[in-house]
Amino acid sequence: MAAEELGLLLSGKGWPVSGEYDAGPPPPLQPVRLRRNTCYVVMAVLLNEKNEVLMMQEAKAECHGMWYLPAGRMEPRETIVEAMQREVEEETGLQCQPLTLLALEERGPCWLRFVFLARPTGGTLKSLQDADEESLQARWWDRKSPSLPLRAQDIVPLMDLALQYQANPRHPPTLPVELPCAVICQRLLAVFADNTGALWVLLGAVRSPHLPVVVNGMSPSALGSGLLVAIHQLFQECLPHVPVHICGLLGLQHLGKEPGQSDGICFNTVVTVGDTSQCSKERPPELQSKAFRWWKVEDEDLKSRVRERLSTSSFIPVHS
Repeated sequence: MAAEELGLLLSGKGWPVSGEYDAGPPPPLQPVRLRRNTCYVVMAVLLNEKNEVLMMQEAKAECHGMWYLPAGRMEPRETIVEAMQREVEEETGLQCQPLTLLALEERGPCWLRFVFLARPTGGTLKSLQDADEESLQARWWDRKSPSLPLRAQDIVPLMDLALQYQANPRHPPTLPVELPCAVICQRLLAVFADNTGALWVLLGAVRSPHLPVVVNGMSPSALGSGLLVAIHQLFQECLPHVPVHICGLLGLQHLGKEPGQSDGICFNTVVTVGDTSQCSKERPPELQSKAFRWWKVEDEDLKSRVRERLSTSSFIPVHS
């Protein structure tokens, strides 16, 4: 079962969330309600054949006339891709097709932004004659001249990331998998590898062996709130004082068609265990909780696929 789960995640696919979790806030869990206690934001970087970036001019009073990447909040009953395509069309006039998720950004436990690389597929570029409450106009920008007054500088590294990915993709094209989830959680691929080629993966052992799932706290003051804090909380339980490095995402799962029941997201997150700067021929560190166990991966294909991803840092970056 664990081998099948791992194989699907490495292929960019998903695995259902059962509703039983290995770590996180004690029950009852606070339900995730989009635009009530959680905010998901979508953003897209579109490039044309000249590597110019699609920009939109803000209509909102607080940033009127400034320029930004097309972005906005998800609405209930939308998938993440549907929300991104809607925002791009509303703010620029263009239809688009997502190519890959570029990055995940977190600002607090209940604010997440999904950044996509996408390509235009149709529509008409929005002009000042089409100005509305969504935006004033859109244009392609070569990032040189004329200089555009930006609403915020946070989009500059995202443009760089898009150009870098287009020139040399760091991870396979990855889009959200449409599987429902009731909470914001993470399925962990926690790996211990040595220099002999052996590889171990951490499994939850309470029920049938599975990759551990940890629930993120929802309250800003809650212990374990946020993506990175929730991971460290789990390892404080089973591997205290052992270095853990968070590599990034293999992908994520979301459907969102039933508000209040499937507004959650499952992130498939990769971490490495131990000091990666020192090669070790020893077995993985001893676990301090019987709720977990190590699984030595014997399948050569799975081992090589995991090692290849680790050696090339082939993951969607998380900025928290």
